[in-house]
Amino acid sequence: MTDTASQDLLSRLAGITPASAAGQSLAQRHKIVDSIQNCHELFFSQDIGDGLDAPERIGAALLVCRQAGITALAQYYADQLLSLPDAGPWQQLARQESLPADVPPRAAAIESFVLSVAADPASADPLALQVLQQAGLSTPAIVLLAQLVGFVSFQVRLLAGWQAWRTLDASAAPQPAQDNTSFVHPANLPPPGQALRINGFTSETLDWKAWLPVLDPEQATAQQEAVLQASHPKARTSDFYLLLALQPDILHERSTVFNTIMYAPGGLPRAERELATAVVSRINRCVYCLSVHAQRFEQLAKRNDVIAQLFQDPDTAGTNQRERAIVHLASAITSAPSGITLDTLSSMSAAGFSSLEILDAINASALFAWANRLMLNLGEAVTPA
Repeated sequence: MTDTASQDLLSRLAGITPASAAGQSLAQRHKIVDSIQNCHELFFSQDIGDGLDAPERIGAALLVCRQAGITALAQYYADQLLSLPDAGPWQQLARQESLPADVPPRAAAIESFVLSVAADPASADPLALQVLQQAGLSTPAIVLLAQLVGFVSFQVRLLAGWQAWRTLDASAAPQPAQDNTSFVHPANLPPPGQALRINGFTSETLDWKAWLPVLDPEQATAQQEAVLQASHPKARTSDFYLLLALQPDILHERSTVFNTIMYAPGGLPRAERELATAVVSRINRCVYCLSVHAQRFEQLAKRNDVIAQLFQDPDTAGTNQRERAIVHLASAITSAPSGITLDTLSSMSAAGFSSLEILDAINASALFAWANRLMLNLGEAVTPA
């Protein structure tokens, strides 16, 4: 289902034209735009199935969009379903709110899993994966489904954010930040680099254990080995990467999307991107992701006061105006993407963020709708012995 009508589906649906101020600003992040479009085309190409056929993949995407209330993307996927010559019960989904009651167990299991994970990333458990297995899905098919739900959860939040962001006056000069007080480390907190442990969350290094059989690295194909080598220095001993490597093309494209968003030059400072991802992970209750990105924030910012606040209560976190604005935006993108408007971004403009910085904050926040769902729905965090 390669989208031949546009080289960039999300910009088109968001109403961003190349000649507009938003389009010119988005062009500064063209590598991000291209990597997202490439990932979209891969997920819905005819030859990526590996256990999930086109109607199942498009139907799952439609369910995620409807759950999030993002109508433009939902209509796109509904139209794709209606265009298929034989989509069975999934085609009926394009015309009604849910699958028919008498669908085969496989379709029912997919629908149940997708709706649960889309609504609450922390809702899945090993039993949910067993239900998929009993319905006939192989481990590679389950990995593909989990990746797909994560990707479309990212898409809907990105689209909602871009739709609001395009209405910003990109030519307006950023307002000076109002909070310029020097940092004083709270006496009740350990120094940065020492583990925080609050409300079941931590900044210490955790392990992660898959709930499904992972790839034996000694049995990896040349393609899988190449993806593992490119993904992470410890990928060959990591359950996370060894599980995702069962779908090597998807893992490769996901890594590209991640890197282009988190490490794009200029724009939002790296520490603030890490803070946005930590906010999303806290709201989604992803203990593993939060530990990783809390650490990265501390390493970059040389402090952990806002992380302690985030562990305690994400609704009130933020030691200064910029941090509070990031927390507000990341929370809105995570919890209620369909409600994002220009007003949602006003606190960032007031805090002195440029248009490009706001775009980076939207992208990083949306990205962790995907990252959290993978970590939460395919395995669990483990405290090292």
